[in-house]
Amino acid sequence: MKHFAWVACAALAFSGAMVARATPPGSVNEVAITDPAMPRSLSEYGFFADAPAQLPGKGVTPYRLNTPLFSDGAEKLRFVYVPAGSMARANGENLLDLPVGSALIKTFAFQQDGKRRLVETRVLLHRADGWLALPYLWNDEQTEARLAIAGARLDLFTPKGEAISYRVPNKNQCKECHGLDGVVTPIGPKARNLSRDWLAAMVDAGHLDKLPQDADQLPVWEDRESANLTAAARAYLDVNCAHCHRPGATASNSGLDLRWEQQDPHAIGIGKRPVAAGRGAGGNLFDIVPGAPDKSIIAYRMSTTEPGVAMPEIGKETVDTDGLAIVRNWIEEMAP
Repeated sequence: MKHFAWVACAALAFSGAMVARATPPGSVNEVAITDPAMPRSLSEYGFFADAPAQLPGKGVTPYRLNTPLFSDGAEKLRFVYVPAGSMARANGENLLDLPVGSALIKTFAFQQDGKRRLVETRVLLHRADGWLALPYLWNDEQTEARLAIAGARLDLFTPKGEAISYRVPNKNQCKECHGLDGVVTPIGPKARNLSRDWLAAMVDAGHLDKLPQDADQLPVWEDRESANLTAAARAYLDVNCAHCHRPGATASNSGLDLRWEQQDPHAIGIGKRPVAAGRGAGGNLFDIVPGAPDKSIIAYRMSTTEPGVAMPEIGKETVDTDGLAIVRNWIEEMAP
């Protein structure tokens, strides 16, 4: 029940904030979601009762992922909106099938001078012709986020004190991670990476047709040290790499398929030679060499920030030392 409790606690914390820019109950602007236009400001959608405090409006539900994508240690606040009179449909362990008119909202924040600084909010809007991804950049006053089609660069410090040039992706760059078979597709809310308790609450609220039986498979990242090592490493690669390294995605030509459900050892890189070696291989011959992380290309590319070598290519400026440690330990424990 701890995941459900997290949602409840988050809602209570939000509700304790002083409401500013409040929106009337049930006031999500569904026209803004489905209309061909691109709203210039985040407030036009009505997703929040108090956007600076990230207090969701009625019908907007906060959620978390068991294993989240690493983005230089950014705090991420995730929300989903399913239009009234419609419901999402379970699709086994895979992505929830969200109806037209739905929206996924994700805010990135960092601590600055002891306070949360909202940096950007990305929205995925399900329109009649498919999904549209749009980035919104928060102003210095923390009162509004404006559409940033061209993206942006901001100088920030990570939670570890590392100075970075944080990149807000432009509209087209969203497709680099969200592109699948030529169309924009959500990548986060898969049943296997969502709490069973949260999914059950969505069913009870009438937002989801049934409880997926294959839910809650990926381990909770905070519990990774006590989790099964293979599960923790495969979950990390699924969330951080498989949106590109899978059939039909932007890195499908690499021959790597790092999805959770892929069980072929060669497909996930074990004993597999890279399609194109180049300097990204670091002089190594195989993507994964069992028992030898120092000879494995995957570990090498995760361990550097050098442009053209580092993986993932976008979305981070620093090395995820925790994720790298899990993947290295997993490789090291493989039987040669």
